[in-house]
Amino acid sequence: MFRSLALAVAGLVLASCAGNSAAPEPRAVGPVVYPMPSSAVAVEYTIGTGDVLDVVVFQVPGLSKEDVLVDSAGDIQLPLIGAIRAAGLTAPRLAEDIRGRLDRQYLRDPSVSVSVTEAASQKVSVDGSVVDPGVFEMKGPTTLMQAVAMAKGPTRFAELRRVAVFRTIDATPMVAVYDLSAIRRGDAGDPQVLANDVVVVDGSARSAWMRDLLTVLPSLALFTQY
Repeated sequence: MFRSLALAVAGLVLASCAGNSAAPEPRAVGPVVYPMPSSAVAVEYTIGTGDVLDVVVFQVPGLSKEDVLVDSAGDIQLPLIGAIRAAGLTAPRLAEDIRGRLDRQYLRDPSVSVSVTEAASQKVSVDGSVVDPGVFEMKGPTTLMQAVAMAKGPTRFAELRRVAVFRTIDATPMVAVYDLSAIRRGDAGDPQVLANDVVVVDGSARSAWMRDLLTVLPSLALFTQY
């Protein structure tokens, strides 16, 4: 099945190049393309159960709280306001919800910040030509380079110009391929990986079908259906 996927992708790439004598412009493969954020700040981290947060109410230390655990129901417990929903929200959105609750009941126009200090609910898989492949917890927003570093870096057999990020978007399996060597040099942005992404570093250690797939996919930093 996986080999047939790779061959199908290869056929799409070759078909897109047929009939053009000049070098074609880089194009993503497949009918559905989702741009990947080019920097780590482009995507907000989503809080989940098991995460640990710091909540600061400026100039009101009695209402600030460190090491707040998001419980199994997705809530956190705060002074005065009690339980408030946190799971599924970004840190700025949660801060705004806390601010609104305090403003309505206790304080006048408070300033609130929320930071994620431990993101136990968010995991990324790193596979392929890396020293220690596995599933790793993401401690807050995580970039592609940081994800590869969690696996103790690439092996000497790694092909850093082909590092794939597999992601499910709207129930559709997608993949984007990046040039990690360019990211290391600062010639390309270091993209953010999200929870449940699978990062695969190409190299001789990969299976034949994966090498075929990564070889035919252009390094475009775009998500493409495969």
